[in-house]
Amino acid sequence: MKKKLTFTLLVVLLAIFQGKAQELSIDADVRPRLEYSNGFGNLLPDGTDAGLFVQQRSRLKFGYKEEKFSTLLSFQDVSVWGDTPQIAAGDGNNSFSIAQAWIDFKLGSGWSTKLGRQALSYDDQRIFGGLDWAMQGRFHDAALVKYAKEGFKLDVGVAFNQNGTSRQTTLFNPNNDGNARAVFDYKGMIFAWLHKDWEKFSASLLVANNSYQTLGDDGQTPVDGNANRQTFGTHLVAKPAKGLSINANIYAQTGEFTETVDLSAYNAMLEVNYKPGKTLFGLGFETLSGDEDGGADGKIESFFPIFGTNHKFNGYMDYFYVGNHANNVGLNDFYAKTIIKTGEKSSLLIKGHYFSSAVDIGEDLDNGLGTEIDLVYTQKLLPFATLKIGYSHMFASESMEVLKGVDDPASMQNWGWAMLVVKPNLLKWRPAPKE
Repeated sequence: MKKKLTFTLLVVLLAIFQGKAQELSIDADVRPRLEYSNGFGNLLPDGTDAGLFVQQRSRLKFGYKEEKFSTLLSFQDVSVWGDTPQIAAGDGNNSFSIAQAWIDFKLGSGWSTKLGRQALSYDDQRIFGGLDWAMQGRFHDAALVKYAKEGFKLDVGVAFNQNGTSRQTTLFNPNNDGNARAVFDYKGMIFAWLHKDWEKFSASLLVANNSYQTLGDDGQTPVDGNANRQTFGTHLVAKPAKGLSINANIYAQTGEFTETVDLSAYNAMLEVNYKPGKTLFGLGFETLSGDEDGGADGKIESFFPIFGTNHKFNGYMDYFYVGNHANNVGLNDFYAKTIIKTGEKSSLLIKGHYFSSAVDIGEDLDNGLGTEIDLVYTQKLLPFATLKIGYSHMFASESMEVLKGVDDPASMQNWGWAMLVVKPNLLKWRPAPKE
């Protein structure tokens, strides 16, 4: 049956493209992940049982390329094992979605345009990232003009979001609840990313403006007006010697948080990595500005990395900036890491963080928030299959308890997980060369 379906699909595609296709491909991405959650994302109150579940992404991607045109259709189902009854007539959890659906036209002389639902991922993914750790990923409905030639790249993108077709108004209801996720529900966006590579140095410049629909006094109903917020900065990478790399980020945010509250915030990071042989050693520091009064003085001074893959920063237990910690006291993160080669196809990551607030939490509280230890073991099983096993432990301070609003946390705050990532190519077809 599978062979018949594959053959039928191939015949249909060949008929559509009438021999003009340069490459057709079908790829899968299946990744079940078991998680033991005993303090992930927030401190677990004492006496509360830990969570245990298996979540799975099942993604199927159809790609097509020719000399001046390419397209990708990616469908996915994100579900938890057991969330759909075995004999249900349909999948009632709305887990199926279109992950990506874009078309790319090559315009010549290094220029191209990319239109549709797509992942926006730049540099170290601090500001724009694909968020691949989250099963659903992160994607934008946008239009891009791109240029790439001789080590220089330029992307200019625009997006305009609506809840549906309307002939009478352009009001956009973000349907948010006022927390960090409201940042993602933008009405419009325009951004530019410039990147240049040299022999031992590379630099990127990112400028983005996001507009947000003004909400009425109830905080839910959209009314006329928009608040515009700007995020801009640079990502730098230097490789002055063999095995040595230095990475730096400097970003700022300005504009309007709401009609009556301004935004002024910053983010800076410096990381040094050294790999003399098979083992990598790294040291780093990142600071994200914070706010002491939550905007009561008419200004928000807390930085939020808008669309980044934030799980890879500030500890894998996601206590900061993963749908949380918005408009808060900011963060200072001192960290050290090592990646040890444990075999021909395996490695072990060990990473430690010391967290503190960027501004004072209170008169009687220390700014130190705690320490986190992260371990990740990676084993390549097949060319298209990888096993990853992780364990993280949070040693929280009293200040963390106050910040997270948990008066009596459990003595043990930890998180463990195991994930199998299987990404095989199911079909790749190219026409035979003409004689």
